[in-house]
Amino acid sequence: MTKETYNPWTVVHVVFDHLAEAGLHPVLGETGDPAAPAEALLRALGIEPGREDEGPAAPAIQAQLAELRARMFPDVDGGRS
Repeated sequence: MTKETYNPWTVVHVVFDHLAEAGLHPVLGETGDPAAPAEALLRALGIEPGREDEGPAAPAIQAQLAELRARMFPDVDGGRS
């Protein structure tokens, strides 16, 4: 069986969305980096955490998003906003 991977930041996002929908107000970063507990949760479920550079913060993804913003919103701050 091949090892499954999943990005820990996706877990953080899902949990934050769930907490917010429940009326709670999670805050990112005040008690440390949430990626480490998310990685531990994935491992407990038998899933290998994915690489940091696979998520939305990856430089390649950010460059692609910047290009899309520039194309879609050329009149707004050079496509940034």
